[in-house]
Amino acid sequence: MEEPFNILVVGPSWVGDMVMAQSLFIVLKQQYPGCRIDVLAPAWSLQLLQRMPQIREAIPMTLGHGQLDLLGRMRIGRGLRSRRYDRAFVLPNSWKSALIPFFAGIPRRTGYVGEMRYGLLNDARLLDKSRLTMTVQRFVALAGCDISDYPFPRLAISPEQQQAVAAKFAANSETKILALCPGAEYGPAKRWPIEHFAKVARHMHQQGWQVWLLGSDKDKVVAEQINALSEQVCRNFAGSTDLAEAVDLMSLADAVVSNDSGLMHVAAALDKKLIALYGSSDPGFTPPLHPDAEIITLKLDCSPCFKRECPLGHTQCLTDIAPERVIAAIPH
Repeated sequence: MEEPFNILVVGPSWVGDMVMAQSLFIVLKQQYPGCRIDVLAPAWSLQLLQRMPQIREAIPMTLGHGQLDLLGRMRIGRGLRSRRYDRAFVLPNSWKSALIPFFAGIPRRTGYVGEMRYGLLNDARLLDKSRLTMTVQRFVALAGCDISDYPFPRLAISPEQQQAVAAKFAANSETKILALCPGAEYGPAKRWPIEHFAKVARHMHQQGWQVWLLGSDKDKVVAEQINALSEQVCRNFAGSTDLAEAVDLMSLADAVVSNDSGLMHVAAALDKKLIALYGSSDPGFTPPLHPDAEIITLKLDCSPCFKRECPLGHTQCLTDIAPERVIAAIPH
């Protein structure tokens, strides 16, 4: 096939997965330097994708997550035909996610069989979970990449974007900044205790650091509780920014402490000193993609359980991670 050629990627629905998908975008650009990559993705992710230099255009997915709307997907697919895509990569495993590339008439449609998507995908792959143990490996393997040597995501934040977000929120980076990310949308079994976050915040404030709390509107209450327990030493941005602003603010930080969450993957992709806390989830499956990220996990017999709430009712996999251990991992 002559280059350049057009590629459509149907993107995932989670922040962390979208960050990890950048490894696939990088691989495609390495394989086909002249290719043009568009990503069909939820509206919340568009500004995140704009910080990935490999992407030509982020196309908003106007249908809600979980919504079938067969006619709506047919309309979107047919609307994309004029773009003349040569190839599609479908990253979600759902049946409905393969419909739009099918209706768009894209000649080669690649993805895992997932929900029996034979026909919708004409380049359907069987997923070998024993070989492809990590999410990022599953993404890059679709492009035929060596799964032992995949590139790490790298978000690109310009000085102008940093200056703009600093001006909007009256933030300064004259002193060191620790960003705390206490949220985890999946559930409480992935959240380090607020008391522990507060202890870290107080200690680092005493060392002369600024402490910022980052998160979505869903994390606002938890962030307020941490700030109250830390005697209001934090600057609480949770719920006050959109995702792009949170990313740009994080780009100003010197270190990040995060639960296993989308912002954890963002921190890794921003090349930050990252301390990642794992409880119910598996750092072998969705680790932060950065060679120097420090993963703290207790490896209890009951974890990872992958549950939203601790089935034993104690969440010791996280509560027993001492704040002192996290403090020691932050460069002073």
